[in-house]
Amino acid sequence: MGSITGGSGTERLIETSRPSERLAGNVVAANGTGSKVANSTIATDGSFLETRRGKLTLALLCAVAFLDFVDASIVNVALPDIRRDLGFSTQGLQWVPSGYLLTYGGFMMLGGRVADLLGRRRVLVAGTILIGLSSLIGGFAGNPGVLVGTRLAQGLGAALMLPAALSILTTTFTEGADRHKALGVWGGVGGLASAVGVFLGGVLTEGPGWRWVLFVNPLAATLVLPAVFRLISGDRRHARLTDFDIVGSVLVTGGMLLLVFALVEAPDQGWGSGRTIGELAGAAVLLIAFLINEQLGRNPLLPLSIFRVRGLGAADVTGLIAFAGLIAMFFFLTLYMQNVVGYSPIETGAAYLPLCFGVGIAAGISSQLLARAGTRPVIVIGALLAAGGLYYLSRIPVDGSYLTDLFPGLMIVSFGLGAVFVGVTTAANAGVPADRAGLAAALLNASQQVGGALGLAIFSAVATSRTGHLLADHTAMPDALTSGFHRALLTGSFFLLASAFIALRTSNARGEAHQPASDALPEPARL
Repeated sequence: MGSITGGSGTERLIETSRPSERLAGNVVAANGTGSKVANSTIATDGSFLETRRGKLTLALLCAVAFLDFVDASIVNVALPDIRRDLGFSTQGLQWVPSGYLLTYGGFMMLGGRVADLLGRRRVLVAGTILIGLSSLIGGFAGNPGVLVGTRLAQGLGAALMLPAALSILTTTFTEGADRHKALGVWGGVGGLASAVGVFLGGVLTEGPGWRWVLFVNPLAATLVLPAVFRLISGDRRHARLTDFDIVGSVLVTGGMLLLVFALVEAPDQGWGSGRTIGELAGAAVLLIAFLINEQLGRNPLLPLSIFRVRGLGAADVTGLIAFAGLIAMFFFLTLYMQNVVGYSPIETGAAYLPLCFGVGIAAGISSQLLARAGTRPVIVIGALLAAGGLYYLSRIPVDGSYLTDLFPGLMIVSFGLGAVFVGVTTAANAGVPADRAGLAAALLNASQQVGGALGLAIFSAVATSRTGHLLADHTAMPDALTSGFHRALLTGSFFLLASAFIALRTSNARGEAHQPASDALPEPARL
């Protein structure tokens, strides 16, 4: 990210003598007028992505995505050290990763719509500042309450950042070839960051200490913010209070928060407990009330007409189910490596390095295939590959070897993971009106976060049930744990297999640009 903010170099880009680059650079604002002018300029003088400013803009937006996705996984390897230093209880420790997931998923819809109404650069900057400050405070945390509170704030910051960044990308790179490449890189970064987060967490935990897992965010924010102001033009939007669906915002945020909370707590409380059933029922009531409000409201937070975009809903559901299965792999394999095989934090992180390279290769190949084959075959083949790899990993033995028992499965999953991320990201944003790009980005990312929470809740219950049953029969702890991981990973492979079938219902997008205006999608009749 240092190259993005290099002072004199970036200034030279802005003052470039090439008229097409200068004009395109001045109008990459994610507003309607800027996009139209940029499109005409690029169409006349060539691809914006081929300019230096275009490349730097894409690198910046992907750096933002990388920061958000890494935050979801970077603390996992550090959890034993965090528990020891701050005195967390076993039950309380889960809220270090889950607190981030709770607000990330809960506020995602609101973050995407606010970006569309108030301006994407403004919301991106606000989210970056919030993540930087909350991470700095979390790094100095002296007790569990402060750390969990800062993780909640980090999740809120990410819910503002990610939809804004993705909608800027999809409204900036609108031409076919540019769009394929930009969405391909974005999708690859999403898959890559999940694996890199585990590696970085191990390196930092065993090196300078777990607090640096949080301190890296303020450093990254200081690099990202100047680049945002240099490379992304400001929005000139002044939404009125009447433009905000306040009732809808309260309902969907409350419903999503309660849903994610219920899913996170269910393995400990029990799926059949009155509390879990009450929480899930309450979330369902709030979300149904939200949909009714959106149907009746004049300025809905979620215009239901967006689901008339062919294949958008199926793409989001595919992402939800696939993400549930993939999150299971990182979570349970990390537990297996550390608690059964005895890997150190840095050894656990290093074990995921080959997966990082595989995701990058798969993302590059997949982005090239989109123009020829479309998103549907890319997603289906990727999901089938990932399902096969996860099935292979579900057979890990107690005394497993990395080269024979982990490496082959991780590489198979990596190729599938890169393809799924690229394909789903492209399909879920194809054909969406430019003024609803933030909403489409929020829908995609919210579905992935809910999928992650759902997957961990279900698979943790599966693993815990199996392990508890074996321990009751006096099975050795390593054998009982490994058998529980087998069941969880096998269930994850079934989820990925199901996502491949759901992907058949997605549109076979080839990176189509946004529609110019939302009036192309008529609103449903008001009741």
